[in-house]
Amino acid sequence: MSFQQGLSGLNASSKNLEIIGNNIANSNTYGAKVSRAEFADIYAAALNGSGANAVGIGTSLAAVAQQFTQGAITTTENPLDLAINGAGFFQLTDGQNPIVYTRNGQFKVDREGFIVNASGRQLMGYAANEQGVIQPGQAVSLQLPTGGVAPSASTGTEIEMNLDSRLAVTAPASGAAIDFFDASTYNNATSLTVFDAKGQQVAMTFYFQKAATDTWNVFATANGESVLGAPGAPDPITTINFAADGSAPTSPVGAVTFDIPASVNSAGSETLAITGFNFNVDAATQFGSAFGVTDIQQDGFSAGLLVAISIENNGVITARYSNGQSRPAGQIEVANFRNPQGLQPQGNNQWANTFASGDPITGVPGDGNLGVLQAGALEESNIDLTSELVNMITAQRLYQANAQTIKAQDQVLQTLVNLR
Repeated sequence: MSFQQGLSGLNASSKNLEIIGNNIANSNTYGAKVSRAEFADIYAAALNGSGANAVGIGTSLAAVAQQFTQGAITTTENPLDLAINGAGFFQLTDGQNPIVYTRNGQFKVDREGFIVNASGRQLMGYAANEQGVIQPGQAVSLQLPTGGVAPSASTGTEIEMNLDSRLAVTAPASGAAIDFFDASTYNNATSLTVFDAKGQQVAMTFYFQKAATDTWNVFATANGESVLGAPGAPDPITTINFAADGSAPTSPVGAVTFDIPASVNSAGSETLAITGFNFNVDAATQFGSAFGVTDIQQDGFSAGLLVAISIENNGVITARYSNGQSRPAGQIEVANFRNPQGLQPQGNNQWANTFASGDPITGVPGDGNLGVLQAGALEESNIDLTSELVNMITAQRLYQANAQTIKAQDQVLQTLVNLR
């Protein structure tokens, strides 16, 4: 008689209960994947084959297979929490050991600015240079910027506006071409702030003076001082001539260039001169409607400090600064495998690739069959707690049933021993 079948059944049921218990324990672990026990029957081999009436000698645990199905995504208030919606794994490194992979996106920033997980491994991706240009290629540990952004001097402005053709001519017949303190010497004005090489603000005001039908003089001041002409005798920076229907300027065509002299701003600071400043009014019109500026742009900005980090669906990490500027600080790279079930669990929500899993296929989120990222969210485990509890009841009954086969074998053996 053999106790092998019942003993193997007890061992198999015990392993099954361990796997179910591990699933239940990790039901609240972000990024965890449910495991499934896969069993195989056992038959004794014979020289002439097992025969048609061979009886099995039990069962064995063939594999513990993890199921890499998508878990539910839940939102959080942490911008560094990341969830992959679709296929792929985050890549983590400690700088010494081989790269490991995870679906758990609970990240934080360490003292050196690296994005790390709870075990201190660094998230990998593509770095960006000082101009915010991402450098694709070999993935490196992602490090967030800590310094601010340097100022940039303004190089020009473009104005989209309408000048009212119904207005009267305001150009003085004699004396100074314009008096900035006398509104009767010009028709309209608009202002904007530009920046010198130090990032200091320069208050620019443009004055529009109708000189004749379809003709307008444009004057400019920087911090209240005329940019062209002698003191008390300003000169126009340009004269705009419109077509008869007022649809577009016939001159100037393209940008007019002038220099903004050094001056003192409202804070009492001396601003630097801005040379080669471009003024473009190609989008101006002269219709019989009220004056209005619909768009005005300039390209300079002051120095700024880092105030926020955001992560896009494609993995681009955007740094936002106090001066309103933003620029990429890097891009997260993710990896996928032909056979994710071949990955070897390492603990701490991490896996290592093996020969069975194949080499990692890397790319940015959203490329090919790779999933996209969702910032401020985490992927819950794909463990169905209800299903696991039912499986636990089934495994318990199977354990009891296998124990009964051993008990029956024992009783039969006892009967045989007691024969006289």
